Amino acid sequence: MNLEPIDVVVIGAGPAGMAGARTLAELGISVVLLDEQVAAGGQIYRGIASASPARREMLGTDYGDGVPLTDALKGSTVRHETGASVWQVTRERQVHYLKDGRVRSFAAKTVLLATGAMERPFPIPGWTLPGVMTAGAAQILLKTAGIGPQGPVVLAGCGPLLYLLGWQYLRAGIEISALVDTSRREDYWRARGHLLKALRAWPYLRKGISLLRALRKNEVPHYTGAEGLQIEGEAQVQALSFVVDGQQHRLPASTVLLHQGVVPNIQFTQALRAQHRWDDAQLCFVPETDHWGRLDVPFISAAGDGTGIGGAQVAALQGQLAALGLARDLGRITPAQRDSRAAPLRDQLEKNLRIRPFLDALYRPRDENRIPPRDDVTICRCEEVTAGDIRRFVELGCSGPNQAKSFGRCGMGPCQGRMCGLTVTEIIAKTRGLSPDEVGYFRIRPPIKPITLGELASG
Repeated sequence: MNLEPIDVVVIGAGPAGMAGARTLAELGISVVLLDEQVAAGGQIYRGIASASPARREMLGTDYGDGVPLTDALKGSTVRHETGASVWQVTRERQVHYLKDGRVRSFAAKTVLLATGAMERPFPIPGWTLPGVMTAGAAQILLKTAGIGPQGPVVLAGCGPLLYLLGWQYLRAGIEISALVDTSRREDYWRARGHLLKALRAWPYLRKGISLLRALRKNEVPHYTGAEGLQIEGEAQVQALSFVVDGQQHRLPASTVLLHQGVVPNIQFTQALRAQHRWDDAQLCFVPETDHWGRLDVPFISAAGDGTGIGGAQVAALQGQLAALGLARDLGRITPAQRDSRAAPLRDQLEKNLRIRPFLDALYRPRDENRIPPRDDVTICRCEEVTAGDIRRFVELGCSGPNQAKSFGRCGMGPCQGRMCGLTVTEIIAKTRGLSPDEVGYFRIRPPIKPITLGELASG
């Protein structure tokens, strides 16, 4: 296999990847940016390069923040490979990707993983019915095509994205039947402990308040403290039922959009066997990194939401800091030069992270929406494994997610555990009376993305 030499391979063209790649290029380092999308932007700035002024206005100023990043990338010497699906990164920094049906490879001196986040699984009764989508998927449709679902639309769950999408739908003229919020009074009380620090990040608070005000002004029905969520229907979604303060509610709907936050996409860091830990504040596994984003795998770093959820501004800053660290590792700048350039970035990073403890506490997903109490709820959609199946696996001696594969192929489908990994870990942990850290996560193996034998042979 022909391996093209390069100084740095950056994987992912979201805020962290774009900012990191540009910083490396500015330092005279040869860098290639690989991303499977047709244009830079990642999920948060999806379609920003081709969006009309009207669509940018409709999606809001935060979406427009992606324009300077994409413009700076275009004006740099970064080699940006679009439509590049990376299916393996080795500990020796060999990067293999698929483009135009052919396998191509790089031999990199260093690698920067900027793989971003993915939506947390939301396994409730009926979540596999046609008509159920994640809020993030619905937002991608809005960003790329300016379209939304037809008929009664219900948004359910918790987290800032739920309110942002509702606000964007109002501006796009898409009717919202209701917003069903699972956040409870105790969540607000818990978040109060972080309010003083959050007030020092008042622009974030102001944005959140403005979104809620817009929804109320447009008289969107807003239910809070919802529990017992269940999606009804046979061949298609018909309604969302839930309980608030002991009262049963049933909302007819042809589309239900679910969301309870995002979690790091750790497929590559897990495949590299990098050290990970369970973050109890964000209820997910995160790769362990040092001050410059370095993993415990030599000359491989990670930045952005793939190392812990912080948002677009934080991701861009982390991308730049990781790039400075890699530039020092390559001997292109001195430690003093690295630290001097990093100082103002670290100040900005600290300011942007002030809001995070407040958000993590306020929008902490409820146990029942992460660990289904009902045995008949599907967990692994690819292999049709239920919560009850996983609990029975434990009774038979299953000790962790990797053993669950042997018991019932859980996590062995096309998504390779992306849609079920955290849920499987938490179900096993609760059933065994252990912490998620003790139970662990799926052992991820390449190919990270699907590839045919014919495509593999092309390399």
